[in-house]
Amino acid sequence: MATPAYGEITRNGLWKNNPALVQLLGLCPLLAVTGSVVNAIGLGLATTGVLTSSNLAVSLVRRQMPDTVRLPASVMIIATFVTCVELLMQAYTYELYLMLGIFIPLIVTNCAILGRADAFASKNSALPSLVDGFMMGIGFTAVLITVGAVREILGQGTLFSNMDLLLGPIAKDWRITVLGSHYPGALVAVLPPGAFLVTGLLIAAKNAIDTGIEKHRSQKVKIVPGSKRVRVTGRIV
Repeated sequence: MATPAYGEITRNGLWKNNPALVQLLGLCPLLAVTGSVVNAIGLGLATTGVLTSSNLAVSLVRRQMPDTVRLPASVMIIATFVTCVELLMQAYTYELYLMLGIFIPLIVTNCAILGRADAFASKNSALPSLVDGFMMGIGFTAVLITVGAVREILGQGTLFSNMDLLLGPIAKDWRITVLGSHYPGALVAVLPPGAFLVTGLLIAAKNAIDTGIEKHRSQKVKIVPGSKRVRVTGRIV
């Protein structure tokens, strides 16, 4: 199996094969905890760390794993890194860890991580697997942050609230009031239906952009009716 070029791996992770918008994997945490940007960044960083580390580890031991135990072995590797992330969050971002709740340990069963470990890392060498995991994680995190930002603005009228839970006192004054101090807030935006609506609109927007790009490309190579090919032989001096 030929290893994809790093440019292709990057495009796949960020856009072409984005875990959230194309593969539609990991939607449970995406819909559940993206009520604010800080939640989205926290979960995104945790997922990216686990995805990158597990991809690298699975790739390094892929030749020693028989096909019969590949999946359970991958789950054990992922669970190890999830435990490390849990301990780090408990030590440095405990309040954010409590806010994310059960969705941190549930990263173990995130289909985006299991899918990349099985589909890519188990078939490719270490460096491409590392890049693939990182880019897939960044693509997933970008969608989380976008959904979180839209829901926070519509639901609370603010942006970057409680960023100090993740970055400490330096981010205590980062909160931006976007829709005015008297904005009543749209409750539906912070509830699960709001997450479904925003995610659906993002998927629709991506599909529309892809369709427009494909249409533009097809128009560029369109052959004009009535045109003729001219065969030239010999040498022009």
